[in-house]
Amino acid sequence: MSDLIKVGITHGDVNGVGYEILLKTFSDARILELFHPIVYGSSKSASYHRKVLNSDTPNFHIISKVEESHEGKINLVNCIKEEIKIELGSASTESGGAAYTALDVACQDLANGKIDVLVTLPINKDSIQNDRFQFPGHTEFLEERFAVNREKALMIMATETMRVALATTHVPLSEVSSKLSKELIMEKLKTLDYTLKRDFRVENPRIAVLGLNPHAGENGLLGKEENEIIAPAVKEAQDQWILCAGPFPADGFFGSGRFKEFDAILAMYHDQGLIPFKTLAMDSGVNYTAGLPIVRTSPDHGTAYDIAGKNMASDESFRQAIYMGIDVFRNRQAYDEARKNPLKKMFFDRGKDDEKLDLTQEEEM
Repeated sequence: MSDLIKVGITHGDVNGVGYEILLKTFSDARILELFHPIVYGSSKSASYHRKVLNSDTPNFHIISKVEESHEGKINLVNCIKEEIKIELGSASTESGGAAYTALDVACQDLANGKIDVLVTLPINKDSIQNDRFQFPGHTEFLEERFAVNREKALMIMATETMRVALATTHVPLSEVSSKLSKELIMEKLKTLDYTLKRDFRVENPRIAVLGLNPHAGENGLLGKEENEIIAPAVKEAQDQWILCAGPFPADGFFGSGRFKEFDAILAMYHDQGLIPFKTLAMDSGVNYTAGLPIVRTSPDHGTAYDIAGKNMASDESFRQAIYMGIDVFRNRQAYDEARKNPLKKMFFDRGKDDEKLDLTQEEEM
């Protein structure tokens, strides 16, 4: 029996660069040796993009369900049977509906264990909105769908050398301060610490926490959130043996290169973390959804309407998203297996070293 991981890939917005980077990635057939791909999309849309781009990528293996897929082929579950009007570079309700349908079918298969990893190609967050998708993005939708035990998703932008997590994600800047609390930051730090250990196999992760205000508030002169919320959360996390430090002024932290000293960074809001991240790692960065029982990655860019259909899009971020998804899935398996049947903890009172430890007695809970 093959041990190739089944990676489900949703086609995203058909008016963007999703199919272009998909076709470019699979133009090198050697990638099929690494995993078993299942694309959720539209055969007609795939054909359209192939013609526009004059792609020589091998033909898709068109199927109606995962069970019909084969290793060594680019399997495409044809979720959308009807013709989709493709308007390259433009948002449309039709393309948004097709993006949601593919995502919905893939999530059903992920929940049922038919695929191991989910990689999502970019969507238009406005056009995908409907009665069943009323979220600001993939992260929030997946949290609603898969948080069976009230888990909270954590958005992490990652490369091999840099990881930036967000305390708040897709919220207006004017609402960030009101969303922050000591409890929220503690929750994010715990999730980030555990994710680094389990998903990225970092033994003793070091986490930097950024401030919210210019110069991290300048001791209250430029804002009180650092003194009243962020610093107390960092102190409490340290008391719980999480190796974290901060709050650091965001501009100097990145400008001086201090980010290289830490395994991950917790930013307070979207652009605070993503602007420096994408400046340093735009082509190789990956959007990883941590904190959930499923593994999901995505390229760190959007639909790129401005270059759609022009054969200009880089597939590097998408390929890295696939590789990271595979690595995280295997890391979780190894981490969980190593802790599957731990020995009972035995406690010995050194003050009574004349007593023998009775290993035949059950430990009281």
